[in-house]
Amino acid sequence: MRLIGSSFALPLLVTAQGVDRHGAVTEIEVGPETAISAKRVAIIGAGAAGSSAAYHLDQDARQLGLPANITVFERSSYVGGRSTTVNAWEDPFTPIELGASIFVQVNTILIDAANRFNLSRSSNIADIRGLPELGVWNGDEFVLVTSNEDGWWEKAKLLWRYGLAPIRTNALMKSVVGKFTQMYEEPLFPFMSLSAAVDQVGLSEVVGITGEQYLKANSIGDKFATDVIQASTRVNYASNLGLIHGVETMVCMATSGATSIEGGNWKIFERMLNVSATTHLNTGIANISKQHDNTFLLTTSSGETSTFDTVILAAPLQFSKLTIDPLARRMPDHIPYVKLHVTLFASPHKLDPVAFNMAADKQVPQFVLTTLPPNEAHGSDPNGVGSPGFFSISIVGAGLNPHSTSPPNRPEYIYKIFSPTAVNATFLSKVLGQDVSDVEGSTDGPVSWIYHKIWHSYPYEYPRVTFDEIKLDNGIWYTSGIESFISTMETSALMGKNVARLIVNEWRASRSSSSSPVAEKEIEEDDDGKTLRIQKEGWEYEGLKADAQKPLRAKL
Repeated sequence: MRLIGSSFALPLLVTAQGVDRHGAVTEIEVGPETAISAKRVAIIGAGAAGSSAAYHLDQDARQLGLPANITVFERSSYVGGRSTTVNAWEDPFTPIELGASIFVQVNTILIDAANRFNLSRSSNIADIRGLPELGVWNGDEFVLVTSNEDGWWEKAKLLWRYGLAPIRTNALMKSVVGKFTQMYEEPLFPFMSLSAAVDQVGLSEVVGITGEQYLKANSIGDKFATDVIQASTRVNYASNLGLIHGVETMVCMATSGATSIEGGNWKIFERMLNVSATTHLNTGIANISKQHDNTFLLTTSSGETSTFDTVILAAPLQFSKLTIDPLARRMPDHIPYVKLHVTLFASPHKLDPVAFNMAADKQVPQFVLTTLPPNEAHGSDPNGVGSPGFFSISIVGAGLNPHSTSPPNRPEYIYKIFSPTAVNATFLSKVLGQDVSDVEGSTDGPVSWIYHKIWHSYPYEYPRVTFDEIKLDNGIWYTSGIESFISTMETSALMGKNVARLIVNEWRASRSSSSSPVAEKEIEEDDDGKTLRIQKEGWEYEGLKADAQKPLRAKL
């Protein structure tokens, strides 16, 4: 005999009745020897990763006839994690994205989910007439201004200014994204090691150097890198090119098909959880204790306990305020995260051109990104905001102030600022050209409403070639290691989906092992080269090679 590889169709499954999480009787497909007791899964975190893990775990388990009871614990009062909205003027009809604002065409998990749940799309961009769309400000001048109405001549001038750099950058971006998307498909998916997967798709070298180094190595001119690409890394990851790795630099340039969900991107994750899990909001987990029978006792912050077979940590462990007893064999690294100040505010005033060294009759672009001026190096300061003083300021919405009295329902713009420190009245007074004495806003003042939030928004995306383990220990899984590789809603959702598949694969292997009265073997081929025999998942198949895709003999 010699071992070979092949695939076989398993015998038809039978059905048994069970009760789903909503109390309804349902039929569950089970194999002849499969125990139908449901696997108990706890997911800690209801953000993109946790919601995706629950949704795909439920789908995969059902497809294989492996019943699962999935419970999600979220210490916040809402689903979505860093994807959430707040209401301008406390008006429920004016939701504004506070965290993750958009996803793009290559984000297939989010795109597919939005389509499956029939969620309406929104550009999430206010239609502000007469303003240039985007400008890059270096603290002294706008080095680039673009408009949606730019024609072929304006685009030609861009090429004249930057040469072939825009074309080369687009080609590099497509190459990096193309390699990354291999992680969605077999044979690589699902991957047990992120480090190995990154290496296998050929991105270890790119993630191991800075964006600055990667661009230089590929003949991208310094001016385009500083004016355009660095403006993108600053607004997306609060980082200059010298302190962010090459893969994340290229991800920043993948903007085709940008969209969002009307009312908030969090609706994708809410729908995922609604169809797959029982979710407990305002419920933090304080302790995970492994029991003698290899189950896990979870204790909430209020002292309640429950037992689970599998635990998925779907949030950065260093911010979770929980203990694992005993410690998992492979604990995640404690890594530095960006402390990003996000400020939303409403005002009837546009940005003051004088604050940006423009003539008083000029218009400041709707989206102001920033970069460093030519005489300023990024240095080793991870914030690295430099002389501009902020990473971006944009008009992200517009509406009627329902509380104003002079005039009633005053039309106002809604702004979003990303900065490394808190925005104060002095800053607001300067950029609006108005005397803003109350940094918290006043109903009829130059700033009528303001909202402050400090996010641990994403890790500092420093170059690295190894990443946190996905499986921390038997029964304990971790999703947040992917954030040091690429930190987006989509990649968190990908890791949730990946963990879900790995867990179901383990369940399937465990069921097969426990139900089989004989040791599982690989396919064996008789010496005549015509007859095959396999023992797998408790079944034996034997017959001619031509019939190998059919069940050939009953279970032993």
